[in-house]
Amino acid sequence: MTPELKQSIESIAARYPWRRSALLPALHLAQRAAGGTVGHDDLVEVSKLLDIPLAEVFGVQSYYTMFNRKPVGKYHLQVDTNIPATLAGAQRIVAHLEKTLRIRVGQTTPDGLFTLSSVECLASCGTCPVIQVNDRYYENMTPERTDALLASLRNGIMPDLPPTAVHFGSTCNVLLARRGTQNATSLEVYKKTGGYQALPIALSKTPAEIASEVKSSSLRGRGGAGFPAGVKWSFLAKNTGKPTYLICNADEGEPGTFKDRQIMEYDPHLLIEGMTISGYAIGANVGFIYIRGEFAWIADILEKAAAEARSQGLLGKNILGKGFDFDIIVHLGAGAYVCGEETALIESLEGKRGNPRLKPPFPAVVGLYGCPTIVNNVETLASVPFITQHGAAAFSKMGTPGNFGPKIFGVSGHVNRPGTYEYPLGTKLETLLEAAGGVDGKLKAVIVGGLSVPILTATEAQGLVMDYDSCQKKGTMLGSGGIMVLREGTSIPEIALRTIRFYAHESCGQCVPCRRGSHTVESLLERIVAGCGTRRDIDDVLQLCTCVRGSTLCPTGEAFAMPIGAMVSKFRPEFEALVH
Repeated sequence: MTPELKQSIESIAARYPWRRSALLPALHLAQRAAGGTVGHDDLVEVSKLLDIPLAEVFGVQSYYTMFNRKPVGKYHLQVDTNIPATLAGAQRIVAHLEKTLRIRVGQTTPDGLFTLSSVECLASCGTCPVIQVNDRYYENMTPERTDALLASLRNGIMPDLPPTAVHFGSTCNVLLARRGTQNATSLEVYKKTGGYQALPIALSKTPAEIASEVKSSSLRGRGGAGFPAGVKWSFLAKNTGKPTYLICNADEGEPGTFKDRQIMEYDPHLLIEGMTISGYAIGANVGFIYIRGEFAWIADILEKAAAEARSQGLLGKNILGKGFDFDIIVHLGAGAYVCGEETALIESLEGKRGNPRLKPPFPAVVGLYGCPTIVNNVETLASVPFITQHGAAAFSKMGTPGNFGPKIFGVSGHVNRPGTYEYPLGTKLETLLEAAGGVDGKLKAVIVGGLSVPILTATEAQGLVMDYDSCQKKGTMLGSGGIMVLREGTSIPEIALRTIRFYAHESCGQCVPCRRGSHTVESLLERIVAGCGTRRDIDDVLQLCTCVRGSTLCPTGEAFAMPIGAMVSKFRPEFEALVH
């Protein structure tokens, strides 16, 4: 570990209220400097620098999937093989790479140039198949584009492949208003197109007035649960003598979900302005963006935008001369789906393994560093500037009663124009599918809220209104708004197996129903799909799903029990056709 690397780690540690929070960034830096793998000596150095016991440093490194404990090639090729990717032909790309490189998944070429891996969802659901090479995404991959990528890498060049169509659309022009605008990430463009007009309005009012306006808007959390953001803010513990923290949950790991990425990648100042206003409203002076580790280039975009905002007095000390201090720290995760759960995220941000906490106490009372903390999703915080500038009444003109405002829907799978579409909550599913170019084939089933919600048959999906309450009445959930479309001919048993493999892989292992239940369901579905299962196996899957629901420490158990139970019960004849 060089003196320069040690100094970089020290500089990062100095930004955090607790030095231990610099552990994940330190491991990322050490791994990058070491060429892809952190050795024992580097772990010892990190342990000494941050004054963390070596055993705990190793425990953190071994928990997160992005920290390699075995050597990898110069170019680590990671192919997303989750549900949207599989529907888009990712397995064809994997097979092509195996044939071309003459290795299997999990192996490295003899010359040490390439390592091939299959990975879980990379939030590229609308631009699959995707290959992540080290920290860079290559999307909309075909065998021909893959060959061009490999040829360039063999010459030592990370190429800029010719772009392919990325579909998006908006009828609200709130969250995707600058998508497609040239230099949209710059402060200059953001201000010219109406940005940073809400912030001075907010600072001219009291924090309580801003919080009240957000509460009046009935803005529901866009992370999946749909809980009203203003109500959540009101739960903050008062007069504790401790600082209050704001955390933006940007750990977008739910398969089928790729909406938050659009805001951060193409309109970072919208998020920064939303966080600054929200920080003012709740009395926070420090905010964190906990962003999934695979989004390293988006983290760079956010860092640059934050620096621009500081230079113009829009972030940092004495914002706009109003005496309000607020700054943002961008914090990279390291590959753990469970860190999308707010208490697991807090544990990770504190430099620990991402194991969920028992609730209560809730983060609003005892959160980050034991202090009152609000955790909101990217899309939620990005909605705050509109509410501040135009008012709750204008916000409620979009949507349906109790389900107000714009929503980004990610549409993937068997549609002709997979992409992201910003429509008011309460838009019909048929309208969104039409915007996405229609179904490529005959609709068989649809998952409307990310992989963790119950599947709907084509019949059940007819007339579906896409808001929180309407989806619940239909026996599913809006969740993240990640819509995955399945056409006739798709094997539901195979989709179920790929689903449970994801959750078995991502379970933190802290509680038995999730840890053992997920792997047991996986084994049963493997038997069924392989043709060596029995009807009893089908019954056991359903029984396990029933038992797991409501018995786990965090929602991960529920997240696999609901979709698997729905797939098996609604499409049972397909499962029975495979057993004896």
